[in-house]
Amino acid sequence: MKQTQSYLLLICMVSAMGGLLFGYDWVVIVGAKIFYEPFFALEDSAALRGWAMSSALVGCLVGALLSGVWSDKYGRKKMLIIASFLFVLSAIGTGAVDTISYFIFYRIVGGLGIGIASNISPVYIAEVSPAKVRGKFVSLNQLTIVLGILLAQLVNWQIGDYYTQCSDVLSAASVEWAWRWMFWAELIPAALFFGLSFVIPESPRWLATVQRWDAAHKTLKRVGGEQYAQNTLEELKSLTGNTSEDKIEWKALFRPEMRLVLTIGIVLAVFQQWCGINVIFNYAHEIFSSAGYAVSDVLMNIVVTGVINVVFTLLAIYTVDKWGRRRLMCVGSAGLAVIYLILGTCYYVGVSGWPMLLLVVLAIACYAMSLAPVVWVVLSEIFPVKVRGMAIALSTFFLWVACFILTYTFPLLNEAIGAAGIFWIYGGVCLAGFLFIRAYLPETKGKTLEELEKELIK
Repeated sequence: MKQTQSYLLLICMVSAMGGLLFGYDWVVIVGAKIFYEPFFALEDSAALRGWAMSSALVGCLVGALLSGVWSDKYGRKKMLIIASFLFVLSAIGTGAVDTISYFIFYRIVGGLGIGIASNISPVYIAEVSPAKVRGKFVSLNQLTIVLGILLAQLVNWQIGDYYTQCSDVLSAASVEWAWRWMFWAELIPAALFFGLSFVIPESPRWLATVQRWDAAHKTLKRVGGEQYAQNTLEELKSLTGNTSEDKIEWKALFRPEMRLVLTIGIVLAVFQQWCGINVIFNYAHEIFSSAGYAVSDVLMNIVVTGVINVVFTLLAIYTVDKWGRRRLMCVGSAGLAVIYLILGTCYYVGVSGWPMLLLVVLAIACYAMSLAPVVWVVLSEIFPVKVRGMAIALSTFFLWVACFILTYTFPLLNEAIGAAGIFWIYGGVCLAGFLFIRAYLPETKGKTLEELEKELIK
């Protein structure tokens, strides 16, 4: 049994490297912008600065949609290989270019990798993991995302410090090379992911959909033993049948029996973004400055939030299979609603200093142990095996659209109603999310994917 657990951990960690690259590639540009903006002479063009920062999102949207159809047709493993190759290409290309057009092109390439990895990595882990540990192992993907974010922050800090430590004014060499090495550093984990993605087996549940029963049995036996493999294959045969003649199309997602689970998936994906926590990461400088912190203190506070994010993601991994998905989601959404109400009130009455940092840290902790990992767990569990890739792709597409809307509207809302009004709005969204989860989200803890399919698809 120890051998099967070790093998399961190994292949899940390889798949979760997609999450690591997702986090790194998404955040590395935040530290690089101070160097590449003067190199490309973007200081006088807000439109180009914004386009350079957000262009990866175009790739995310396309990658999320295409990966759904392709993964259901060609398999999860092939999509992980494609995602890893795109990360390698993006890391090399982004650091090597000399024009803003090619810079944006390679950022979109990286975005394609993010879109594919954000969809496929949790699906693959869910499909190879036994029910009793599925939540824990799918949560590994979220852990690697936050580790990727922290890794990018540390790499940016070290490279930036190296090129600027001798001068208060950026030299030509700093502008030329600092941002390039920040992107090139991603090549190390990307190349490792690319190599290891050839080693892992194909998802046994996808193999079942194309009637490759012997290959599916081999992988299931390695991760759970002979009895687990036989029981799982019997359930899969009852759901997929013994032929693969049905053609999988997008219209299959909109059949009446899919209406509930598709609604749950899309709402949870959007809610994970509209709960507002990513604003704290993307606009940390503005938020902490509004709370009275100087620039040097803001940088330290950002590091604190990154560490808290990692610590409470680890706590989520420990609790997700013990407390259950529904309970963690309810606690997280209700907790954020209360914290945002207090945070908005503090902004309104002019509170500053450490109380504001404490509230922000509490919000991140609450999110990191609930909505951040558990949404991905639930999305990987609730959809039928034949359309799982497409269904998660559609949910992930809406997640990225919601991310764009959240990021784009924050500066506008901040100017119009201030930080107090913004956090009151986010508090209202979290309250609505809490009510939706209580009303519609079933508990999926401890149930096989096949049992959930029978319960939810009627």
